[in-house]
Amino acid sequence: MNLRTGVLNLPNILTLARVAAIPLLVVIMLSDSREAGFWAAALFGAAAATDFIDGWLARKWGVVTVLGKFLDPLADKLIVMAALIMLIPYGRVPAWAVFLLLAREIIVTGLRSIASSEGIVIDASDLGKYKTIYQMAAIPGLLLHYDYYWFFGIKSELLLVNMHNFGMFFFSIALALTLWSGFDYLYKFSRVFVR
Repeated sequence: MNLRTGVLNLPNILTLARVAAIPLLVVIMLSDSREAGFWAAALFGAAAATDFIDGWLARKWGVVTVLGKFLDPLADKLIVMAALIMLIPYGRVPAWAVFLLLAREIIVTGLRSIASSEGIVIDASDLGKYKTIYQMAAIPGLLLHYDYYWFFGIKSELLLVNMHNFGMFFFSIALALTLWSGFDYLYKFSRVFVR
């Protein structure tokens, strides 16, 4: 099997691996222990890395496929939302914020489907890409959650990092970008469909 050609090329396999990681991530997150948080963050980080690798390989090898264009953003949304929904019961993220993220994804996907059914493509802005980057940067910190010393085990208050605060910093930016990109897409949609 040649991993550079066909529908099941390496970039698409990496995308499918990201989807396949979701059940394992959810099972790990059933525990609120420090160890579970570490393993969940490691798994999420590896999955997030595949998001960048699959796109880079697809462009480099010239194997960008319709399936890949569909699966890649879907895999991103699924793993991000699964992680965030699992964090709600632990009080790591506010439920209302996750609801806004989920609502934006549903609305934009619906509008994109309507436009597509009319043969119209409304280009996504870079805001959506930045939103995903900040979401993926936030989640490992929210999963790790606890205080960590970051310099060869030297315990000094100067080296103490509260991972929850780190994650919430990126999550706040992701939430702002989510709303901004959602309104941007609504504006573009209205310019095309509302006459």
